[in-house]
Amino acid sequence: AVLLHDPQRPFTPLKQLLLLEEAEGGFDQFTRSYNSFGEQRQPDGTLVFKEWAPGAEALFLTGDFNGWDKFSHPYTHMDFGKWELHLPPNKDGTSPVCHGSQLKVVVHTKDGERLYRISPWAKYVTQQRDSVVYDWVHWDPPSPYVLKHPRPKKPRSLRIYESHVGIASPEGRIASYSNFTANVLPRIKDLGYNCIQLMAIMEHAYYASFGYQITSFFAASSRYGTPDELKELIDVAHSMGIVVLLDMVHSHASKNTEDGLNRFDGSDSCFFHGGSRGEHSLWDSRLFNYSSWEVLRFLLSNLRWWMEEYRFDGFRFDGVTSMLYHHHGIGSGFSGDYSEYFGLQVDEDSLVYLMLANHILHSLYEDCITIAEDVSGMPALCRPVTEGGCGFDYRLAMAVPDKWIQILKEYKDEDWNMGDIIYTLTNRRYGESCIAYAESHDQALVGDKTLAFWLMDKDMYTNMSAMVPMNPVIDRGIQLHKMIRLITHSLGGEGYLNFMGNEFGHPEWLDFPRQGNNESYHYARRQFNLVDMDHLRYQQLYAFDRDMNRTEDKYGWLSAPPVRTHTHTHTHTIIHAIWCYMVSKYVTTDCHCDAQQHSTRGHIEICPLHLTITLRGRWAAMTDARGPVCGDGALLGVTSVAPWWIGI
Repeated sequence: AVLLHDPQRPFTPLKQLLLLEEAEGGFDQFTRSYNSFGEQRQPDGTLVFKEWAPGAEALFLTGDFNGWDKFSHPYTHMDFGKWELHLPPNKDGTSPVCHGSQLKVVVHTKDGERLYRISPWAKYVTQQRDSVVYDWVHWDPPSPYVLKHPRPKKPRSLRIYESHVGIASPEGRIASYSNFTANVLPRIKDLGYNCIQLMAIMEHAYYASFGYQITSFFAASSRYGTPDELKELIDVAHSMGIVVLLDMVHSHASKNTEDGLNRFDGSDSCFFHGGSRGEHSLWDSRLFNYSSWEVLRFLLSNLRWWMEEYRFDGFRFDGVTSMLYHHHGIGSGFSGDYSEYFGLQVDEDSLVYLMLANHILHSLYEDCITIAEDVSGMPALCRPVTEGGCGFDYRLAMAVPDKWIQILKEYKDEDWNMGDIIYTLTNRRYGESCIAYAESHDQALVGDKTLAFWLMDKDMYTNMSAMVPMNPVIDRGIQLHKMIRLITHSLGGEGYLNFMGNEFGHPEWLDFPRQGNNESYHYARRQFNLVDMDHLRYQQLYAFDRDMNRTEDKYGWLSAPPVRTHTHTHTHTIIHAIWCYMVSKYVTTDCHCDAQQHSTRGHIEICPLHLTITLRGRWAAMTDARGPVCGDGALLGVTSVAPWWIGI
């Protein structure tokens, strides 16, 4: 017999919540453990340091405050592997550890080793110019930034601008939080995006990891600036009505020891599974032990910390597939058969952690948004925990960008199958919302190509000027770039995502400084200056993306009921719900579309999306309320999209 569901799923997280109530006074107090672990300043000026290091023989605190004496300040051993140290204030009432001074935990292991570690709860870590490792820095500014603006309400339609602060500049350097606030936020607002997903914020020692090898989970990356500057970025975004999501990496952690979680207490386990189960063979990283009470405390408090301290509005959970299964998705294809989702291959501990995380977040924050990155198609991933689901609001529609890349790599324009495209765009679990995207940061990385580069390649270097006649490669590329994004935006999900710069067809690829490229920053940047040049065609792509988002904001197709397709063939498709448009891929297809047959009530509002400007097609004039007549579609082999809207 095949198990088609797990009857215990709704009850397992409930048992954990009851345990939290009994042992910790409830999840509210439990998830505020960042107020008791790490370093805490008391009202009288005393500093309390607290760590969990079950495998340690002794702990000491050292740093600038005691001249780096390794033994003068020992921690007291408490119950359950916890250690605590109290530092009284100076005689004049000032803090015993100055703001900006460096600290280290000295760990004496049961094997006789002496290790120097950063607190797992450290709120700020920095890297000296000539140093390889990061240092724990006491962050307690005399006048911290005060957040001024409330969180915006959860958007009806989520339009996400996926961003990386460090590359958000045309210059070949690491850009700052302040640069993003001053120069990028206004662009995002103008483009019509109402949500920013910030990548690589949690501190990571290796810049080229794109932020996916986390070393300090509670610290905002100092390479972009200070915690206060990140708070200002989020605060200004909120003032613009833009919600901000954090790219949350709880699926694994860096193997770094001196400035990471790995072997914090000298043991192979502590926060992670011991032995091979605690190693991710492809990512070369450590895997959390989600069955551990203290690991749950650490991770759930980490979520709460980012929500409370920085006022993030939610999270995009990275690597969910790796968390859900013991095989981590390695060498495993998913056909959709239910036996793949309900069996011993499912990691129940991590599944329960995700259910707890979503339940707690949505209980504490009504408008919190959570998104899952999962390629497996786990059923009920985006259903409430009370139904046995994982509780996410959205999942990424990861098959969509793969389909577009496959089409551009393997098919001539005239061989595109509209039925296959529409199937991929609409093939998702009913009642589980998806975030659609034609491309994300994954497609921009070195070794892959963005849509713009697949379409126009080397011609982008010489033929993007509007001062010269447009050649066929650029003409085809610009039109297809717009049309691929529009149909993905319209049909692919209940939300939409774009990676920064791709809205205007950013040339080339993304490559962080590393040994393999001689530590070059040349490709670790976004050339926003190209949009600011009036004579370049990048402005056309930018304007189309802006108009597309603004039109969605007006008509709300992302939040509309599921679509229906009509007149469905391999050459063209008519799609409508509360809005309607026709997609045709041939040059001279005369499409006489009677709009009234697609509406049983109400009136027809013909609203072409600035076709003559943005799509550049040679379109016949729009007719009366019986519907538009689409004449000559576009240039050879170009998909033509003629949108019109049904006001009901």
